[in-house]
Amino acid sequence: MKKITVLLLFTLTLLQTAVAQKQLQTGKWRALLHRADGQDIVFNFLFAYQKNKPVLYVLNAGEKLAVKELKFTGDSLLMTMPFFESAFRLRVHGKDSLEGKWIKATSSGKNIEMPFTATTRVAYRFTPGGAAPAANVSGKWSVLFYDKQGKADEPAIGVFTQRGDKVTGSILTPTGDYRFLEGNLEGNVLQLSTFDGSHAFSLRAEVRGQALENGIFYAGPVGKQTWTAVKNDTATLPNLAAMYLKRGEEGYLNFSFKDIDGKVVSLKDDRFKNKVVVIQLMGSWCPNCMDETAFLSEYYNKNRRRGVEMVALAYEYTTSFERSQQSLRRFQQRFKVNYPMLITGVSVTDTLRTEKTLPQFTPIKSFPSSIILDKTGKVARIDNGFVGPGTGTYYKVYTEEFEKLMDELLKQPVTKP
Repeated sequence: MKKITVLLLFTLTLLQTAVAQKQLQTGKWRALLHRADGQDIVFNFLFAYQKNKPVLYVLNAGEKLAVKELKFTGDSLLMTMPFFESAFRLRVHGKDSLEGKWIKATSSGKNIEMPFTATTRVAYRFTPGGAAPAANVSGKWSVLFYDKQGKADEPAIGVFTQRGDKVTGSILTPTGDYRFLEGNLEGNVLQLSTFDGSHAFSLRAEVRGQALENGIFYAGPVGKQTWTAVKNDTATLPNLAAMYLKRGEEGYLNFSFKDIDGKVVSLKDDRFKNKVVVIQLMGSWCPNCMDETAFLSEYYNKNRRRGVEMVALAYEYTTSFERSQQSLRRFQQRFKVNYPMLITGVSVTDTLRTEKTLPQFTPIKSFPSSIILDKTGKVARIDNGFVGPGTGTYYKVYTEEFEKLMDELLKQPVTKP
């Protein structure tokens, strides 16, 4: 009798899961992360089936971020984002509505939580008001964000493309970019947003001739800044995040850390000898690191036989090997990373992170960053930050310059230092 009861309960659970999955409408959804101040952060996703398995794609401009960990239990849904220790705990309301909360881990140990709703009843991103766009914001903008006291932060660059009332683009800073922004221009009001499991951003501003005024930037549950911008085709960024070799250092490095399988990997290992080596400084918590990992992994898999080697040094939220291992393995699997990913055991918040891992350098100020070594093992270049595919031509220029430098270094003969 007990076995029959267990079997019935198991069968009922499977039926409930199947019903919940079938209830969800395939197609485009509109999602809202609700802030206490009422300034919700909006994004879209696509729900579909692949080989009879549910899959969700978060949509931001040209990016479709696949989310495949969807666990239905009765009328509940646990949706785990592919990276950033980020997930949604949701309740299914019929076929066209979801409600719950977004939860994201942090380095402090206190989770970020935001109420969440989503519906298929409307497919737009921002609520349309009917006004035709009164301007065209395509091009490059000098951007300034301001703190609560009205003091300007480090300069940034906005790069936008407008087609009709639809606007896409990104904002670049000295340490990275906002990835894929999407929105519209209605009348003279510009609205943009993005969500990727870590970034949860919304921006609003008014177009006044060649300026963007009265801008407000919302980030996560409580972040808020004002911002302005001026059209500027020659806008540049200051080199505020630069990392350098310390005076007196010759540029030859040496380190040993465990990879995600627990094996110790040293820069002195044979696999790195007489190779052009790219050292990636990254963390699984970092959205720009996701973009850089995608680029580097693809480049490595195509060029490793030419004498290229790579190694990632990970600075994670905590010093826990197991937690770091789990997060980094997601990166490794998603981006088909075939070079070693090493766990430094030093948290990203450690003020001595550089001294403990790469003491030859001035402080690491930007994640990701990369260090390129020539065939003798000497530092040939340091790249601070990474401009991802959401930045358009900036990404194209960066990748072309990277490949050109690698070609030059690969042609150089091996000479003893």
